[in-house]
Amino acid sequence: MIELFYAPTPNGRKISIMLEEIKFDYKITEIDLKKNEQFNSNFRKISPLSKIPAITDHKNKTSLFQSGAILIYLAELSEKFYEIKNRNLINQWLMAQMGDVGPLLGQHHQFHHYNPGKSEFAEERYFKIAKRIYKDLDEHLSSSDFLAGKNYSIADIAMFPWIARHNWHDVGLKNYKSLSRWYETISKREAVIKGYDCLEKGEKIPKI
Repeated sequence: MIELFYAPTPNGRKISIMLEEIKFDYKITEIDLKKNEQFNSNFRKISPLSKIPAITDHKNKTSLFQSGAILIYLAELSEKFYEIKNRNLINQWLMAQMGDVGPLLGQHHQFHHYNPGKSEFAEERYFKIAKRIYKDLDEHLSSSDFLAGKNYSIADIAMFPWIARHNWHDVGLKNYKSLSRWYETISKREAVIKGYDCLEKGEKIPKI
């Protein structure tokens, strides 16, 4: 049994989607970020930087934090979505999401969505970066079915929940044909739909 310490953020949804995709039994322990539950001492024993998601694999007596590390762990455990022959490319796109796309879009959320008007410089900077990210992904996906080639992988699982916040970005996902094709393809996967709404609150994947 996998215990997922979760909040409904893009990083949290990476892991709930992955668990649905690999069909592992799991339970959710929700971490209420608004109540600062991520700073509780018991949670910090699992996630020392006070970040969700984290997991405990009770069968193997293993705990992990950081969404990219968790995806790799679950992929290796299940032997799914992490082809050995394509692992270098998958790793590159997974790290691109972890180190570039996620943090930069996260800053765009902070200044454009949560705190508009507080810093014109920051709003303009991260809006331009968001458009660059969309453009770069679109160009790449114009010649590739998925981020790491022909097959769906943990790189796509990592990237998808961030693009699913496209209605926060105000970039216009529909203007990016290849990125939109990729997004719609993944949006239709049963495991993605279920993992996106793993708390069963009726949350729907935003349409283009």
